[in-house]
Amino acid sequence: MKLPTKPKDDSPARGQFAAETYRQSFSVSFDYPVIFTRDVFNPANPLLADVLDRKREGRRHRAVVYVDNGLAGANPRLLHEIKEYFHAWPDKLELAGGPTVIPGGPAAKTDYELLRDAMWTLGNLHLDRQSFVIALGGGNMLDALGLAVSLVHRGLRMVRLPSTVLGQNDAGVGVKNGMDEHGQKNFIGSFSPPFAVVNDFNFLRTLKDEDWIGGIAEAFKVAIIKDAAFFDFLRQNAAALRQRQQPLMEELIRRCATIHLDHIREAGDPFEFGSARPLDFGHWAAHKIEILSSHRVGHGQAVAVGIALDSYYAMRKGLIGQGDFDRIIEAMTASGLPVWVDYLGLRNSGGELEILDGLKQFQEHLGGQLNVTLPDGIGGKVEVHQMNIDLLEDGIAVLGKLAGRTSTTSS
Repeated sequence: MKLPTKPKDDSPARGQFAAETYRQSFSVSFDYPVIFTRDVFNPANPLLADVLDRKREGRRHRAVVYVDNGLAGANPRLLHEIKEYFHAWPDKLELAGGPTVIPGGPAAKTDYELLRDAMWTLGNLHLDRQSFVIALGGGNMLDALGLAVSLVHRGLRMVRLPSTVLGQNDAGVGVKNGMDEHGQKNFIGSFSPPFAVVNDFNFLRTLKDEDWIGGIAEAFKVAIIKDAAFFDFLRQNAAALRQRQQPLMEELIRRCATIHLDHIREAGDPFEFGSARPLDFGHWAAHKIEILSSHRVGHGQAVAVGIALDSYYAMRKGLIGQGDFDRIIEAMTASGLPVWVDYLGLRNSGGELEILDGLKQFQEHLGGQLNVTLPDGIGGKVEVHQMNIDLLEDGIAVLGKLAGRTSTTSS
């Protein structure tokens, strides 16, 4: 063990306030599989049982199962299928609780009863740190339940089964949990990687069109700043994606999810200790739109509007050309995503755009200086530390004209 060393400076001031420092530094390794499959609860399919047993611990694994109410409502036999699956694998699995239906959608991220009930239930069932919580649902439900799971015993093992496009290609594959508070997205939360993620493409079949289309925005987000070839794929298949061609959506999810995973692994800041968050391109405005609309605008749709605004800004700054901007707008529109919502043009009593408060909240959430990711050519990115308000005003006016709307609405 390296012993502390005394300060070399013997000045009176140093001597009076002498201090000894022992520097502590260590790293923790995380690993989890992200699996793309179908029919995960077919009793003949060993995949889920094998996932829970992937550490080969030689014991029966206790698990609690939670299901998003939207998913349960769209799949009436799902709860029965979950029970039957556990019955089919008695040597490996024990259903300690559930399946329990809990709220999904944006309401889940402000529902503290959900948080308390989940923690109370996990405690009553005497689950330990090697027990499992299996969560089936959209990104909002996974975020909120994940926070509860990360707090009990400082973290149980969570297996996520995202059921939406956005959940499978973004929210469900990362390392974050959170809830909304203080008028801000993800004001409280934790970094807690899952034990595993299982993307069952069968869940996509019962999605509402809004949820099917909304997740496409996250694909445009990463393609524009990281992968020009993926952007070309999205442009060429935008209309077909809107028409719910499942094989194309499955390819979109795989490519989008792996870009997210590669960034988390390789960018050097998986728990976001720094001030830059490249994967939140378009999100400073999107988060504010969600709050202003009381979540009537879905996350994916809000992200699309945020991408449109920041892409216009990048064009005016010479980072992308007019043709690039036009292609972004045309492709997102063809896929069914909006580039305008009325909340974008909402103004307060002083005539200021309400959306601009999103910049302050974004900076506060990240800490330190403002960092906004913009495209630097299609497939590249750059971080900027200030935004020209006049150019943002111009961008909002342009997007309003494209949508045939005005940006002078008063709150």
